[in-house]
Amino acid sequence: MIGGHQLDSWLPMIMESMQANEHWVVIGGQRMRYVCAGSGPPLLLIPGLLGGSFCWRFSLPVLAQRFSVHAVDLPGAGPSDDAGVDCSMSCQAERLAEFMERLDLRQASVIGCSFGGAIAMLLAGKDAHGAGRIRSLVLSAPVNPWSDFGQGRIRFLSSSLGGYFLRMTLPVSRPAHPIALRRMYGDPARIPGDALEGYRASVLRPRRAQNVLTALRKWQTDVESLRNVIPQLKIPTLLIWGTSDKAVDPRSANALRGQLPHAELELIPGAGHLPFEETPDEFNRAVMEFLSRGDVLGGMAG
Repeated sequence: MIGGHQLDSWLPMIMESMQANEHWVVIGGQRMRYVCAGSGPPLLLIPGLLGGSFCWRFSLPVLAQRFSVHAVDLPGAGPSDDAGVDCSMSCQAERLAEFMERLDLRQASVIGCSFGGAIAMLLAGKDAHGAGRIRSLVLSAPVNPWSDFGQGRIRFLSSSLGGYFLRMTLPVSRPAHPIALRRMYGDPARIPGDALEGYRASVLRPRRAQNVLTALRKWQTDVESLRNVIPQLKIPTLLIWGTSDKAVDPRSANALRGQLPHAELELIPGAGHLPFEETPDEFNRAVMEFLSRGDVLGGMAG
């Protein structure tokens, strides 16, 4: 089933096993869902382009033991509003800045994966000389200027012909989903049983192709903006990469780390693009160790 039931099939299990709650908020005229759990310092979770709060289902229960977790479904992804939404990295960062202000999230840590990792950096860039709302970042294989993976596909899909192709093929792409999902994993044997239907429910929602196109058409501009933003991020940052990532080049990790003033890198051998799903124990351990350190909890002076 495509729609709320299948898309949210993971949520009742999380809510049943812990005190998690679903909330909605209007940001910039768009209804946006977020899931809250736990108590303690605030922690914001930002998913990838076609992901949502669903992708954090193996991390949320662990992180909520120590933090007040806010897992968002960005407009144009998951069940949040998707009609006429600009889903570019820069626009999503603007929405999340408003979201943090609305919820009065202060001294928060932010975790972002892939497309969401780039959003997290742009969001932190807005905060660098402002309210000081963000104290640390965890970036799982974030989109960055030093990865060339997929650039040809992005350029094609950003064109008029490519856009037409995406609008025609995405709604009938069901047979290709298992292949695409396997590509996201270093070891396909580690794909969780609920992953295919969970992501498929998001991919096949009405207007999803148009949502993706708005992101792709501003992709290069947003990535170039990151070149200027990244050196300004003088907060503790943890980069996490699977060594078998085929979506964002693991070789770009060292270049990105070299541009971030206070970054460290954790490589997960054999993992692909989604270590929070493929190797959740290793991912959660690295994140919890980093976020629990004194220098991270207290922030780091520029």
